[in-house]
Amino acid sequence: MTAPVLTFFNNKGGVGKTSLIYHLAWMYADFGLNVIAADLDPQANLTSMFLDEENLEELWSEDGERQTVFGAIKPLLEGEGALAAPHLEKIGQNLRLLAGDLNLSASEEDLSSQWPLCVDGNRRAFRVVSSLWRTLQNAADSVSAGLILMDIGPNLGALNRAALVATDLVVVPLGADLYSLQGLRNLGPTLRDWRDGWEKRLAQNPLNEPMPQGSMKPIGYVVQQHSVRLDRPVKAYDKWIKRIPGEYRRSILQQESSSSVLEEAPQQDPNSFSTIKHYRSLVPMSQEARKPIFKLTPADNAFGSHAVAVKDAYAEFKSLAKEILRRASIPWTQGA
Repeated sequence: MTAPVLTFFNNKGGVGKTSLIYHLAWMYADFGLNVIAADLDPQANLTSMFLDEENLEELWSEDGERQTVFGAIKPLLEGEGALAAPHLEKIGQNLRLLAGDLNLSASEEDLSSQWPLCVDGNRRAFRVVSSLWRTLQNAADSVSAGLILMDIGPNLGALNRAALVATDLVVVPLGADLYSLQGLRNLGPTLRDWRDGWEKRLAQNPLNEPMPQGSMKPIGYVVQQHSVRLDRPVKAYDKWIKRIPGEYRRSILQQESSSSVLEEAPQQDPNSFSTIKHYRSLVPMSQEARKPIFKLTPADNAFGSHAVAVKDAYAEFKSLAKEILRRASIPWTQGA
């Protein structure tokens, strides 16, 4: 049985994607789910949120095998024919990290060249394109994980295409700005093209072994509420956020609205999960303590108004995490 892969993706960067995955991974671990946070973004920002530089230096060793996602697929890319066993860093109870790697960008060329060869039933092509999925599932099997949360970079390249082929469900993180709306316009057609392309290729699969289905099913979006700046008044924020529901329906779900711009607050949109607050000063405190915002304590200087915000963050992320599981039809054992 394969573990469901939930990918957070938008080709617009700076929308709080990595921080969202980081916090949800901790929350799901608290739920009692055995979860893997998989960092498939070559910038490895998710990995650096979990690990300090000393730990990273060990994983990214140039002398031995790199204990990262790239280290797992490297033998196949170099022609040795098999994947290496993926290394998982234990972060906490029920939570493990499949570490990212700057060298992962080196796989882009091979992933790109092998994609069209799948149409001809090329055996190596299928093994290369499915290598990320097989690495994720090998990792899940090794620890009996029930959920994989995947972080990928904000682009539409071959690496992300292979990552989306490995994906069952997609959550779209957004900011309230024009760039996020354009990201939706790019993302919808791309997901459909990749899904259709992989479906056609699967029909030519010559291998008698499991392959990813590449469902890439969008289950909703999350808006990151950025802090208001003097040069960006609340009125501008409201202008963009009310256009998100209509754009998501048109671009991602291909549902036509009655007007060219459907203005609606995301809170009333069934496709919206929530609007995540910007916790401002708690963010650097969280990074310094290497723990999620909702786990900060007075020992981390989270007292007074900060302590109240910590409780708010816990309630907010708990509600979001539960709703994602509900829409994804993923069971969990903790009552709440």
